[in-house]
Amino acid sequence: MLLTKLLFIILIIICIFFYILYLWDFALVLLVVVAVLPIIMFIITYITKKRISIEFAVKDKSVAKNVDFPVQLVVTNKSFFPIGKADAKIEYYNIFNDEVSAFDLYLPIQARNSQRVTFRLSSKFCGIIKIKSSCLHIYDPLKIFRFKAADCISTEVNVLPEGHDISGIVQYTDRVNEESDIFSEHRAGDDPSEVFDLREYNPGDKLNRIHWKLSSKKDDFIVKEYSMPIDVPCVLFLDLKSYSDNSRNLPVLDTVIETFLSLSQFLLDNERGHSVVFFDASQNCFAEEHIYNPSDLNKFIKKLFLSFTDYMECPLPEKYFIDNSGLSFASFTYISSAADQKVLGEIDENVDADIKNAFIVVSSDKKISECDAAFSSLNITPVLIGRISASIKDIEI
Repeated sequence: MLLTKLLFIILIIICIFFYILYLWDFALVLLVVVAVLPIIMFIITYITKKRISIEFAVKDKSVAKNVDFPVQLVVTNKSFFPIGKADAKIEYYNIFNDEVSAFDLYLPIQARNSQRVTFRLSSKFCGIIKIKSSCLHIYDPLKIFRFKAADCISTEVNVLPEGHDISGIVQYTDRVNEESDIFSEHRAGDDPSEVFDLREYNPGDKLNRIHWKLSSKKDDFIVKEYSMPIDVPCVLFLDLKSYSDNSRNLPVLDTVIETFLSLSQFLLDNERGHSVVFFDASQNCFAEEHIYNPSDLNKFIKKLFLSFTDYMECPLPEKYFIDNSGLSFASFTYISSAADQKVLGEIDENVDADIKNAFIVVSSDKKISECDAAFSSLNITPVLIGRISASIKDIEI
């Protein structure tokens, strides 16, 4: 564009000399046209820039990992003048990472029209992809002037985590929420407040379980099977604090979130309602959510993503334990990216739970040795990045 301006200045100088050397009317007309033309181009392009707006259009705000998703840049020109050349700088990044990728879009802009330019993105890791356009530049037909035609715009796309199959045992416990009315649909239990099923009497059945009224009508003993409560104080503690040198370590945080999702799905598959404790960066405090079915889990994942911020600072988990001392759990599971001995020791000594687990995400086999510390009641399991199913085997939770 600078070269075009220099050439046009040289052309004006040539026209001036041509007018001085030749007294023809044509020389004067040529000089006026060449001198006025940039002014006209400037005015037209300036008016057009005031009438142009841009926005992003994303059909689906939640997408899967490693799947291309379309994003449209919508450019609306309300003026009567078309633009032959325009360019927009597009930037995108995952909020868990400082690395920003960018590319340029080039397009013409029709007069009195709204047009869409589609580009496709994808992500190997879960998180929030922020897409920005710092500006849209437009050029006059002679490419002498360039104007910034629209303000900075942005949009977000949630790249959802994937669940992985894990194997293990869900232990049942006497610690239940006595005020809850959530019972198993597939297993009988010992809670007399809810009848799970009715069946014929078998030798050895307790007499206090006989349904006497129904038995008198059937002329046979009918026994009540009680229900099994599944609302037990089972907690997954999701530690999203980054402990690595790179404050936005995508593979590690991706594995931390997917480890939580896999454990939560495993508990739901075994009819174990549970809670999740996490740091809500948008509210700057630890929060707790209850999960009893897949719908609750999906809602939580959306809420978790909404809680993320660009500059998410997560405090150490020990703050939660200090503020919430004296809690009692049937099962407590800690998920983190670091084997912080102080935090693990706090869980081992001060968290009252029948079963205590810690799943520590590690980047390589060499890091597994860092998780070998022995605790009296805390089971530590290292989880290799990208190998959740292989790492979590035969767990007891």
